[in-house]
Amino acid sequence: MKKRTSTSIPGAVPTLTKKDFESDQDVRWCPGCGDYSILAQTQRILPELGIPKENFVFISGIGCSSRFPYYLNTYGFHTIHGRAPTIAAGVKAAHPELSVWVITGDGDALSIGGNHFIHLMRRNPDINVLLFNNRIYGLTKGQYSPTSEQGKRTSSSPMGSIDNPFNPISLALAAGATFVARSLDRDPEHLRGVIKAAFEHKGTSFIEIYQNCNVYNDGTFFTYTEKATKAENTVFLEHSEPLIFGKERDKGIRLNGFRPEVVSLTSGQYSLDDLIIHDQYIEDSTLAHFLSRMTEAPGIPHPIGIFRSVEHPCYEDLMVEQINTAKQQMGDGDLEALLHSEDAWVVE
Repeated sequence: MKKRTSTSIPGAVPTLTKKDFESDQDVRWCPGCGDYSILAQTQRILPELGIPKENFVFISGIGCSSRFPYYLNTYGFHTIHGRAPTIAAGVKAAHPELSVWVITGDGDALSIGGNHFIHLMRRNPDINVLLFNNRIYGLTKGQYSPTSEQGKRTSSSPMGSIDNPFNPISLALAAGATFVARSLDRDPEHLRGVIKAAFEHKGTSFIEIYQNCNVYNDGTFFTYTEKATKAENTVFLEHSEPLIFGKERDKGIRLNGFRPEVVSLTSGQYSLDDLIIHDQYIEDSTLAHFLSRMTEAPGIPHPIGIFRSVEHPCYEDLMVEQINTAKQQMGDGDLEALLHSEDAWVVE
């Protein structure tokens, strides 16, 4: 867990509010965009994290989501397409004491930024990644994205996309991510809880947020976000708890061979003992992978919550340790001497 600073001792962080994290910039997203909710919940949770405002850095790439740093009264970078993880890793390496956040979208992170994304996950610097997934390129007027479902008709796929979409949760897990979660733009309380848990995790934390683009892909996640359908189509992951869902909490998910199976808890045939029990802290990622693939299983509810949360050494800590070891063994070094060493040559 990250150390917190109490506000009751001398020199402590002053009490902050949501307003302290609101910038003077006009928020320029389409009216009704899910990004407004994500921004609001982030601004609400930051004052609770117990660190000075000037120690936050928000870094984004390109896309609607990447306007985010302008609307937070913190330090930030609006970088280039797909490269936010690279800048963020550099900031964390240079200043490990900072709280570094990457704001990205499904196109920015998983298309041109895919290589940067997977290597950030495997290296495990202490960085928090919020991926806004709306299954579309919203900023450039509605082309299909790496997460668009197969058959999706857009301006760039008028006959339907023939691509198989990425599953962001599965991709992060396959790359070795130590904290992987999913939340919803229309569930503010759950979103705040997951963001706080991501901050408290020591290592790279990844949150996929189902986010509605009401202009180019309206309603793509409504089955999982709206009151009328949410309970029957989502299962919330809670550590050490069985996978139960439904308006009456009368359905569960058990393992049938290698497949998830929905069973009734009122028929008398199955009980809580037959259901899958979630364990987000288990080192082996098999269960997390299994849960991540449930989104492709017909008739199975979407899992929402924390899939995996384990602690591995952080990149920046290993880097500092290695540098200190090198200094102990070889001294501080001399840059001028290095530049004029026998490995140098003169170009005439």
